[in-house]
Amino acid sequence: MIYRDFQGEKLSALGFGTMRLPVLDDDYARVDEKRAAEMFDYAIQKGVNYFDTAWGYHEGESENVVGRLLSAYPRETLRIASKFPGYDLSNMGKTEIFEKQLQKCRTDYFDFYLFHNVCEMNIDAYLNDEKYGTFSYLIAQKRAGRIRHLGFSAHGSYDVVRRFLEKYGKDMEFCQLQINYVDWEFQSAKQKVELLKKWNIPVWVMEPVRGGKLAALSPENRATLRAMRPDESDAAWAFRFVMGIPEVKMVLSGMSDFAQVKENIQTFSEDKPLSDKERAALLAIGEGMYKREALPCTACRYCTSHCPKHLDIPELIRLYNEHRFTGGGFIAPMALSALPREKWPSACIGCGSCEKVCPQQIRIPDMMRDFTDRLAREDD
Repeated sequence: MIYRDFQGEKLSALGFGTMRLPVLDDDYARVDEKRAAEMFDYAIQKGVNYFDTAWGYHEGESENVVGRLLSAYPRETLRIASKFPGYDLSNMGKTEIFEKQLQKCRTDYFDFYLFHNVCEMNIDAYLNDEKYGTFSYLIAQKRAGRIRHLGFSAHGSYDVVRRFLEKYGKDMEFCQLQINYVDWEFQSAKQKVELLKKWNIPVWVMEPVRGGKLAALSPENRATLRAMRPDESDAAWAFRFVMGIPEVKMVLSGMSDFAQVKENIQTFSEDKPLSDKERAALLAIGEGMYKREALPCTACRYCTSHCPKHLDIPELIRLYNEHRFTGGGFIAPMALSALPREKWPSACIGCGSCEKVCPQQIRIPDMMRDFTDRLAREDD
């Protein structure tokens, strides 16, 4: 197992994410604990010492499972991470959740604890410590030794991350970001990493294989990579990419079966850095993947000056591209929820004024209708 140094600790470079544990009868709330126990035990025997859970994973059951299964091992040999569930605004101010999390995880302290999913929807609430007291409470827990290391995870934009750092950055010890060779440019992961570097904050990686999308490449893309490394799996390429980012200390993988655990541990048993040629090839594949589906908006903003509803069309196109490429998901709806309804794609009246001045000839009203329909189908 590869290990990374973090404040004098040795962390396994591979962290076990517990958002996608095996389940019974396709019921996300019913974790198959027998299979999960086998996976945990194998991972621990092979050197994995970091386990990441959260209040909402498996509809609240992940922390319970983590607590039950990891209580069989010496506590001092493991690093357990959980998060304050600010992804749900109704939880803001409910600091008693922290006590319940300790009970569920059967521990007196968390080695790592995060503000969960800092994004457009909750940034104002997270920053409003006077009203909700989340930051003050968590800092107090850190001083009391019940949190060893405090950080945050973020799915929000660069500006959201910047705002959070400007208020709390001096107290943040790590940041968890969605990074992979698609999102390096597509979700501005590169710029976010550079921002964190300025704050001297190390990076934890989530979604290194983009929810499995990068573990099952097209035959064409797979052939390109196999020509350079015949024995490397699709997933291993994705892991090698994020492991090669100097600021990265931890790579999380939400493993769902024993085969994934074995394959990932094999990948992390030896550091095999990418060459410049290999890294360029991955980035080209990633760019090709999202550009095949993305509308070619350059954010010139000619359209916005002609929109009678004053919609932020480039931003809506950006969210549409993300939503379509991912095949749904929470990122676009989450960002939209921070906007008033009159700024949603459904507010478009289809007048076509924007389309007439678009240098890329994007059929913007069609995009707005399709985006609205996609969101409506997911709400049903």
